[in-house]
Amino acid sequence: MADVMLELSAWEDLANIPADPPRMRPLCSKCCRPVQVCWCAALPPEPLNPAGRIVLLQHPAEEKRSLRTAPMLSVGLAPGKCLIYKGKRFPNTRHDAELEAILADKRSLLLYPSASSVPIEQIDPAGGPYNLILLDGTWPQAKSIYHCSTALHGMRQVKLVSSGTSSYIIRTQPTEGCLSTLETAIQALSALERDDRYREQLLQPLHVLCQYQLANGAVTHQSKEFLIRHNQYPKLIGRRLNRLLKHADNFKDDPSDGTEGKHST
Repeated sequence: MADVMLELSAWEDLANIPADPPRMRPLCSKCCRPVQVCWCAALPPEPLNPAGRIVLLQHPAEEKRSLRTAPMLSVGLAPGKCLIYKGKRFPNTRHDAELEAILADKRSLLLYPSASSVPIEQIDPAGGPYNLILLDGTWPQAKSIYHCSTALHGMRQVKLVSSGTSSYIIRTQPTEGCLSTLETAIQALSALERDDRYREQLLQPLHVLCQYQLANGAVTHQSKEFLIRHNQYPKLIGRRLNRLLKHADNFKDDPSDGTEGKHST
């Protein structure tokens, strides 16, 4: 019995030894990423200062992603030019009156590929400055935010008619033409502000991020649409992905339907 008590006492002593705190890598004060993988050196020399604002309505799951692109937008633009609100429905009780005012403002534009959306190039810059609202999340998350947020349904809606190919090559996009949040905002800002500096300067941090990941074991990703069309997709095609592929096919037949340009962060 005494031996058992001694053994228990020894285990208690071991259990009470304080664990060494984990060694944390130093973080960049601007982008909050580890210094070794910081992309701040690729930011514009001075934060860009558009006439309007970008307003991100961010799904809560997006904040947990380690390779998000929204922070690049936040620090690449001047203070107050990129606002981020988190939630699954907007506005809600956690949001201040500022967001309610933004959503009700006639100069606010929702980037969303609905039947009533118009090409963003058709918006007259003289009517601004505009609040450009983006839904930040995967395409299913963005659709869920939209359907749950009735305040968005009556807003003026715009779309990107031609979005090109994503530079976010370390991420698998659902279909060809899907863009990250950063790329979507850059395309929209460039069109709305009639200024190519957004394309030329704000994309550089994304290139640095991808180059670092590729140099450390990541591989380039093709879209799910590309893999399926070339019989390389390793999984069964679910209903959600099948709908996205049909939308992509419809867009190729009729670019006016506005389904291109949806983003997946």
